Formats: sequence, structure tokens, C-alpha cells
Amino acid sequence: MANFAFGLGVGTKSAKGEWLEVYYNQPLLNADDALIGAVAAKIGYQGGNAAIEIDAAQLKDLEAAFLSVDAKAQAEVVEVLAGTRQPLVVTILETDAAPASTAEVYLKLALLSHRLVKPHGLDLSGMFGLLPNVAWTSEGAIAVDELARRQLAARAQGRTLSVNSVDKFPKMTDYVVPAGVRIGDASRIRLGAHVGEGTTVMHEGFINFNAGTLGVSMVEGRISAGVVVGNGSDLGGGCSTMGTLSGGGNIVISVGEGCLLGANAGLGIPLGDRCTIESGLYITAGSKVTVLDDKNNEVQTVKAADLAGKNDLLFRRNSQNGRIEVKTNKSAIELNAELHKHN
Repeated sequence: MANFAFGLGVGTKSAKGEWLEVYYNQPLLNADDALIGAVAAKIGYQGGNAAIEIDAAQLKDLEAAFLSVDAKAQAEVVEVLAGTRQPLVVTILETDAAPASTAEVYLKLALLSHRLVKPHGLDLSGMFGLLPNVAWTSEGAIAVDELARRQLAARAQGRTLSVNSVDKFPKMTDYVVPAGVRIGDASRIRLGAHVGEGTTVMHEGFINFNAGTLGVSMVEGRISAGVVVGNGSDLGGGCSTMGTLSGGGNIVISVGEGCLLGANAGLGIPLGDRCTIESGLYITAGSKVTVLDDKNNEVQTVKAADLAGKNDLLFRRNSQNGRIEVKTNKSAIELNAELHKHN
């Protein structure tokens, strides 16, 4: 039986019976056909992309199904969930089509944060319309229109219900903590972020969904939605990368390997490998850039977009005339070797 992704989820519903969020402890990409077949027989799955709610009896049946195909990790999830009163769902995606339910969106976000898929590797079309705005609190996800009553009930019991955020996305670390990372402030990384092994995200660093790092990086700036940072690249304090959610155009901003974005710098073009943008300099596609040779002689003036994806470039602001200049960045490959050794 063809399949693209599988997940056994436990989540939260509103008083109206609408899904607020779903937690997948062990999502699978391209699950074994035998596993899908065994599960299908227990829950009545007929094929296609589906999110099927199950009850306690079906959950017990799933444990036997998982053990029959030696899926021990999935069986362990069932064992922990046995007896829960929380809503349960089995989500099976036969293809990577646009999601059709909240449960499907959460499975795809989990695949990204579990590093099973890289950013831009999934169809997330229409996802915003499927994600409800949720109050993320000290007591979990709460529908926004139910929040005031829950706060009052908590006060009546002598406690305070703390609201951490009101958003469509929860923080990633409430769903998965990828191996080999350091995170200063977990609230600044959304579920659906891809945080590469060896990455350190400092307290002011931010990583949006469907974005992130592919390897060892130091992140003290902002990685906007859709932006991918290559292995060995660093984002300095306060720097930013331009996403495509709020702006025009369809250019996917990316950072190659071994790059450095200086403090308070900005990036609005795809950057090649071993490139540096000096502190405080914001490069957009339309920025006029003067190209210099090795002797600092002017060669030509181009738009920054013409340099997109090119390697070994140093972008800087001339402090005397204010123009943006670019020249070969011969030393970039040696940047931060000592820092990355201990990430």
C-alpha cells in the first residue's frame, strides 16, 4: 500500500470538538507497507490522505498491529497512551498533497522538526486556514474563545493560568527536541522549524516554520519562514533574513555553507557559500552594489540580485562614500572554526 507519512497522534480539542493541536511522538516518513497494512485493517483505512479518530479499543488493537510487524517504537507509544482520555488520531498520508485537516498540518510540521524532511520538502499549501489561533498556556492549548472562562476557573481554585502566547504555531520544544542542539529561549523556535545537529540558537535567535539550519550553525539573528541556512554558517546578533510571507516575489532566500551575517545585517537574496555581509549592512535584491577587483578597483555596478548564489563574496559598506561594495572573500572559509568545534 503506497504511503508517504504516518503518525499516531494525541491532541487537544475545543469544547466545540475542533482540533486545536496534535502531538506525534514517533512520526514516520515512507512507513513500511506492512505497518500501513496492519494499521489499515484495525481502523478501516481505505487509502488516500486521511486523519482517522480512534477510541481506546482501537488503540489497543493498534498495539497488536504494531507488534505483528515489529514496529516496537510505535507499540511503545500505544503503551504510554493506554487509558488516556485525550483525543487520538491516526494520520496517514498516501501522497504529499496539500493538507486537508489540522491533524495533517501537524504531522507535516512534526516531520520537519524531527528532521525527517528538509525545509521546502513538503506541500504546505493552505495550511494557515487549517490552523486555529490558539492560546498556549501553562495548562496546554486552549481555544481563544474559551480562555476567559478557564482563567476565571483557575482563579477560583487559587491558581493562575499563565498565557505564554496566542498563535497558530506552538513552540517546537513542546513537541520535539532534536538531538545535538542548544537553545537559549525555546519560545523563539516554532514547530515546523528544522534545527540541524550542532546548531546553537542563542536567546535572541529566532527560527520560523519550514525554515532552519542544515548543520552546525550559531544563530543569534532571525531565520524567517522558508529560509534555509547551510552547514557552518553563522547569523550574528540582531541580523535578519527576508522571508516571503509578507513581501512580494517568490525568491527563496537562503544562506550557503560557511557564511557569516554580521550583527544587525540583513539578507534579501540567496547567498552562496563562504560569503560575508558586514555588520549593519542590509542587502536586498534591488541594492546597487559596486564590484571591486583584488586591488579595490571598481569593475562595475550591478544589482545585488545579479550576485545571488555566487560564492566567496564579501559585502561591505564604504565608510567614506556610503556605497555598497563587494569583493572576493578569500578568508571566509576559516571563519568561526573554534566556535563550531564546541557547538
